[in-house]
This record gives sequence, C-alpha cells and structure tokens, in this order.
Amino acid sequence: MAAAPYVLYFSPGACSISPHIVLRETQQSFELEKVDLRTKTTASGADYLTINPNGYVPALRLPDGNVLTEAAVMVQYIADQRPETELAPPAGTFARYRMMEWLNFIATELHKAMGPLYHVLANDDYKDQVKQRFAKRWAHVVTALGGRPFMFGERFTIVDGYLFYTLRSWQKLAKQELAPWPELVTYYRQLAARPTIAAAMAAEGVTA
Repeated sequence: MAAAPYVLYFSPGACSISPHIVLRETQQSFELEKVDLRTKTTASGADYLTINPNGYVPALRLPDGNVLTEAAVMVQYIADQRPETELAPPAGTFARYRMMEWLNFIATELHKAMGPLYHVLANDDYKDQVKQRFAKRWAHVVTALGGRPFMFGERFTIVDGYLFYTLRSWQKLAKQELAPWPELVTYYRQLAARPTIAAAMAAEGVTA
C-alpha cells in the first residue's frame, strides 16, 4: 500500500511557502490544507489547534502521522528524504552545520525580526531602528552570496527557498524596497522565476 502523502498546512504568502517549495523541489506527493489563522480552522473544517497548538503555520503532517511545526526543521526533513536532490548536505557534515547556521539566521534575524515593521503597535522610531538593523543584515546576505546565483554556489538549496520568503515579506508585508541592494533584486527575481517557486506561488494564489 502506498504511503499517505504529506499534508502541508499553510496560509497564502506565509513562511509555509518555504517547505511548500521544497516539497515541489523533491517531487514528493503532498496535499495542501489552507488554514484560516484568525479562526484557527482548516479548509476542511478541522480545529487547527489540534494539529499545531501554537496556532501558526506551517505544520507538516508526515506520511506516518507525525507532525512537524517549525519551517527551518521541516525543510531539512523534506530534503533528507530525497538526498539525491542535494538540497541539503548530509547530516553530520560541517557543510550541514553551515546550512543550519544560515537557517537559524534567517529564522531569527530576518523572518521574526521583521515583525515590528508591520505590527500596528510599533511606533515609527522603533521601526526606523529595525530598518537600520536590517540594512546591515541584508548587506551580510549580499556579501555571503558573493555574486553567485545561490547561497551555496551554483545549486539551489533549502536556504534559498527560505530566503525567498523573507525577501518577499520585506517587500509585500513590510512594504520596503530592495533597490538599495541591487544584488538582492537580481537574486529575488531569479528565485521568483524558478519553476518550483512560481508553481508554489500560483498554488497559493500569491505573486512575487
């Protein structure tokens, strides 16, 4: 009997697009289940809090019934199921730890740190401080890319998928420009045109 597919619980344009992209990159069977984050219910009418008690997306139900709830972890899990795609280095290698370092940086210093820019209670002075910090962080990303097409060279990895989400959020949610970092404009446009990313956005009903 064939294993049940993955189920990715998502909200359009949220960070759930990162594992969504990796599922498409690895060509694994999966279903999408949209979550209303306001009511905490899924499109099928399930109580989302019984799936992820934290109430946010993404959540990934595995074929064996287990559920993962943190994007930076689930993208590694998905990639490890198809090691031949080389979306992540083998576990235990130094290259893997370097990748984990970047995933943690993206999750904490970019993804979550951006929240004040679109939080209704954050004042303008605080937002200006956040923008100044982000100028340094985007510059760090530019330096790390070093003119290469992807973070780790010529091959797309799970880090690039997560970076795509943060770059999109900077523009769409935080309403900020990438123009001060032309290298990131080029990088973002290249990622947005990638077939798996374009397909994920189309499936979620969002645009780059």
